[in-house]
Amino acid sequence: MSIGCENMVESGRHLERPLAMSTILIADDHPLFREAMRRSVERAEPTATIFETEDVNGLQRLLDAHPEADLLLLDLTMPGAHGFSALAHIRATRPALPVIVVSAREEPMVIRRALAHGASGFIPKSADAELIQRALRTVMEGETFDPFAHGAVRLDEQERDLARRLAELTPQQFRVLTMLCEGKLNKQIAYEFDVTEATIKAHVTAILRKLGAHNRTMAVTLASRLAIDPDAARAVRVVEE
Repeated sequence: MSIGCENMVESGRHLERPLAMSTILIADDHPLFREAMRRSVERAEPTATIFETEDVNGLQRLLDAHPEADLLLLDLTMPGAHGFSALAHIRATRPALPVIVVSAREEPMVIRRALAHGASGFIPKSADAELIQRALRTVMEGETFDPFAHGAVRLDEQERDLARRLAELTPQQFRVLTMLCEGKLNKQIAYEFDVTEATIKAHVTAILRKLGAHNRTMAVTLASRLAIDPDAARAVRVVEE
C-alpha cells in the first residue's frame, strides 16, 4: 500500500531546513532497502555519518562502537530481532537513543505496539522518499512520527512485565536468548560466539533466572509474547539441555 501526502502527520516545514550533524544507524537485512534508506537519510541530512548492519549481532557491535549515535532505524524482522524483543531491549538499555521502526508489516496493531514499546516513530517499507525524510526530521526534532496517527496502545501487563525482564539481560544474554528462540543448541551458540559450552550454559542459567523461567522452553514461550505473530513464534522446537 502506497502512502500519499495526506497520510503524513507533519507539515512540510520539516523538509525546509537541514538536520544538525548526526550519527545514524540503519539495521535491516534487506540490502536494497538499506540503500534506499541511506539515500533518504543523505537527502535529509547530507552531513550525517551513517553505519549499517544486517542483524542484531551486528547492531550490538554498532551500538558499542557508536554510543553517541543520534538515531536508529530498526527493522522488526531482521535476524535476531524476533518482533518487538530487540526494540524493547534497546529502549531499556539505550534510553537516550531514538528508535524508528521500519517494517513491511503495516497493520495498525503492529504500529501501536511498536510505539507502546518506546519507538519514536514508524516507517512502513511502502513509504516514499518524502515520507521517510519527514519521519527522520520529526524524530530528530524530538517528536513522535506516526504515519497513520493510530497512537500507541496500552500493553497488557504480561507484555510490559516481559519487556522489563528483557531489560535486565546483558547484550550477550539477549543474543543468546534470540538464538534459543531459533531452536539452536548450546554447542551451536558456543560455536557462533567462539566460547565454551560452559559459558553458554552460564548465560542460559542467568537468562532463565531473569525471565523467571524454569527451562529453555518456557523462556522461548515467554519471549514469543513479543513476536509480531506470537502463535507462529511458539512453533519453534526447543531442545532442553
